[in-house]
Amino acid sequence: MAFYYEEPCHTFNEYLLMPGYSSAECIPNHVSLKTPLTKFKKGEEPAISLNVPLTSAIMQSVSNDTLAVALAKEGGVSFIYGSQTIEQEAAMVARVKAYKAGFVTSDSNIKPDQTLADILKLKEETGHSTVAVTDDGTGTGKLLGVVSSRDYRVSRMAVDTPVSSFMTPIEKVISAPKGATLSECNDIIWENKLNSLPVVDDDGKLCYFVFRKDYSEHKENTSELLDAQKRYMVGAGINTRDYAERIPALLEAGADVLCIDSSEGYSEWQKRTIAWVRQQYGDRVKIGAGNVIDGDGFRFLAEAGADFVKIGIGGGSICITRETKGIGRGQATAVIEVAKARDAYYKETGIYVPICSDGGIVYDHHITLALAMGADFVMLGRYFSRFDESPTNKVNINGQYMKEYWGEGSNRARNWQRYDLGGAKKLSFEEGVDSYVPYAGSLKDNVNTTLSKVRSTMCNCGALTIAELQEKAKLTLVSSTSILEGGAHDVLLKDSNNQVK
Repeated sequence: MAFYYEEPCHTFNEYLLMPGYSSAECIPNHVSLKTPLTKFKKGEEPAISLNVPLTSAIMQSVSNDTLAVALAKEGGVSFIYGSQTIEQEAAMVARVKAYKAGFVTSDSNIKPDQTLADILKLKEETGHSTVAVTDDGTGTGKLLGVVSSRDYRVSRMAVDTPVSSFMTPIEKVISAPKGATLSECNDIIWENKLNSLPVVDDDGKLCYFVFRKDYSEHKENTSELLDAQKRYMVGAGINTRDYAERIPALLEAGADVLCIDSSEGYSEWQKRTIAWVRQQYGDRVKIGAGNVIDGDGFRFLAEAGADFVKIGIGGGSICITRETKGIGRGQATAVIEVAKARDAYYKETGIYVPICSDGGIVYDHHITLALAMGADFVMLGRYFSRFDESPTNKVNINGQYMKEYWGEGSNRARNWQRYDLGGAKKLSFEEGVDSYVPYAGSLKDNVNTTLSKVRSTMCNCGALTIAELQEKAKLTLVSSTSILEGGAHDVLLKDSNNQVK
């Protein structure tokens, strides 16, 4: 006879945190969001920790190298999507590892025989006012000059004016040689009162730009997630089919951590994949697994050797697994049960296996709830897809800027490996949708706002660390009426123009 749970499962939106005593030390600036990413033994430190409890989802519309760099700057880690060729994924990983903080590869480049009209078009496309003039119009061509907004006046110049006639020629451009350190480049910028400094090699070819504005930003990024060589850290998604070929290529490219990307992790396929990794690399290679939604699934993957375990089936905003297959569980209930299993496993074995809440995050405070319920970190898809750094197009829909966002189980992604249960190598039916999400601007600004809310709520609960939050948190279920009471009600709201909505 089938087993029936007596209690219904719940989502994050059905819970609230109760405030606790806040001492004078409980201020947001004192809060540490550092959290383990990989398993560790009692009394030891994890091989990898996150400086903030955020990871980006293993999705085509979310995690590319651009977003990976931006998130690592803030202290989290991205998992590059695996639903691409091995070569393409490895190349993305390599670009993250090769990225030099403060050294920017030029994406605004032009030939000297092009015109002011081309400069204006390029500025509109990239948003950058500094343009490199190279012999072939690429960011690695021979540098012939530089154009900045000080070099032209749109109101006084014809749009067909050639770039060569108003650019700052190379003879007057102050540059730095390839190999100069970031500190040396910044010294040149300050000594010469420059806004930008091109870095060129011995053949005069452009390598990078260093910008004055990035100096202060770099100093502000105190939470950067760096490896032992001071490179940004990055993860990579794998599947349970071509792992023997994909994993060596990703490790060669520099991937710091791997994660099996699957809609359902309680399977022999994941056990075999982890076993292969342990046989080939021992514990040197860190690999997460999932997704699961109960204690049995967690213990299975923990005993199989997973370095962390992801929680969640059907809770993502673009996921329709619950509709199409009728499997899943409310995310809050799943996190609570898996956290109990994690703690029991730690008590029995002395091995702490971090857990990640993946899906079901709608509002910023849901992140704090997930952490309070026992998650060590969260994985976000829709959240990151809204930002400039995500790989999707920004489009105008009915006067509002939106970003494209699609699920790995949609016909657009056709990531059949993620939903693979053996058998035919194809996506038999959709488990995800193709959609739009409101454009939200830069990752840095939004992440800072989100984490400010998390820190503030933790102080309300009297906690200065995530572990302390999990120990002190008091949570209560709320009624549907309480949920309505928690938002604005019984008033007429104004819009940005002070008009009644």
